[in-house]
Amino acid sequence: MVDVAIIGGGYVGLWTALAIKAERPSARVIVLERDVCGGGASGRNGGFAMSWWPKISTLLAIAGKGDALSWADESVNAIAEVGRFCDENQIDAHFIQGGWLWTATTKAQLDAWRGTMDVCLRLKKKPFQLLDAPEVARRAGSPMHLAGVFEASNATVQPALLVRGMRRVALQRGIEIFENTSVESLNTGAPSLLKTPMAEVQASAVVIATNAWAMAVPELARLMTPVSSAIIVTEPIPERLRSIGWTGGESITDSQLMVDYYRTTRDGRIVYGKGTGVIQHGGYISEVFSQDPVAQTLAETDFRRTYPSLLDVKLVDAWTGPIDRTYDSLPVFGTLKDADHISYGIGWSGNGVAPSFIGGKVLASLALGLKNKWSLCPLVGRQCRSYPPEPIRYWGGTLVRNSVLRKEQAEARGETPKWLDVKFAGLAPSGLEDKS
Repeated sequence: MVDVAIIGGGYVGLWTALAIKAERPSARVIVLERDVCGGGASGRNGGFAMSWWPKISTLLAIAGKGDALSWADESVNAIAEVGRFCDENQIDAHFIQGGWLWTATTKAQLDAWRGTMDVCLRLKKKPFQLLDAPEVARRAGSPMHLAGVFEASNATVQPALLVRGMRRVALQRGIEIFENTSVESLNTGAPSLLKTPMAEVQASAVVIATNAWAMAVPELARLMTPVSSAIIVTEPIPERLRSIGWTGGESITDSQLMVDYYRTTRDGRIVYGKGTGVIQHGGYISEVFSQDPVAQTLAETDFRRTYPSLLDVKLVDAWTGPIDRTYDSLPVFGTLKDADHISYGIGWSGNGVAPSFIGGKVLASLALGLKNKWSLCPLVGRQCRSYPPEPIRYWGGTLVRNSVLRKEQAEARGETPKWLDVKFAGLAPSGLEDKS
């Protein structure tokens, strides 16, 4: 018998376990992970530790002014907390608080941030600094960057080193971790019975922290859809980075819906990702979410276009991964219907590295039955738009995805996209930022 069983050994699961132990040191907490800790999205993401300020309009719609401001500030604090956690526990996760550039790399993307900037102005907040075109191009190391804004709070990490460091600390603090242990069934009675290939576990409380794999729970599958994102990595080119001027450690995104996101590494590589948006029927997490040459080619094409001076630079690695995307690209927390001892936190939508710290606090409070600011967070139990059932979800999603891809490829060529592609692209869920 355990006090809390956590399904999933990524950022969300480990932050939750650590938060429970901090709140209640005597609690017996176990983490059940089907792979190794970080084997999912936590170990193979782009390494961006971002705030929720780019989603301030969505937060306002969900929570109202006071709570929206409070949780935007909490998301900034979460970035700093990740850095402090690494420092205090000697985790060399390459944490660099170099800030984030939100840019336009085509004329169609210009002023994508205008609505967000206007909202911040009305709220009398200034998380973003508007940069002129030459400054953006200089800091990003490429004249393809036409305009942009800068958010200083954001950081980058080496994601796998962070999650493996968290695992070490969790073990040191008495949390039991069972890797290569899949949960084959979960009884929703209280206490719950979790069946694994090796043993059965009885738990007073359960936390579902499985990212895109939460699609296996029908009640949660309607709230999100797994989409793919592809990453490519260059050979080390520290001298070339110095020559083009990208030396500040900034993370960068453009303003496409199928967003390009990129950063440098300690040894002078470029990690370049693209949200390619591939979906599978029924939300199945197939091999395309680990290796997808077509998606990786899309990422390489955008990399070569964005950095034409680096056309000769070799790529040495590539992979894809799943993103658990909600309709508004913010997470949702709650408890299962008729099973309030089973809590969940899903829908990180490509921004989970730092916000998962908040998620751990929220889920720990839910699992322990605490009434505090975390369990009362406006993202808990919220009414969010659900995805349609199959086969509409797959065929409609694929139609919209392909329209977005064609639209943004035409814009990258300086062409006017087809009217029908623009119309269907407008049906896509919101992205990483609230764009104008």
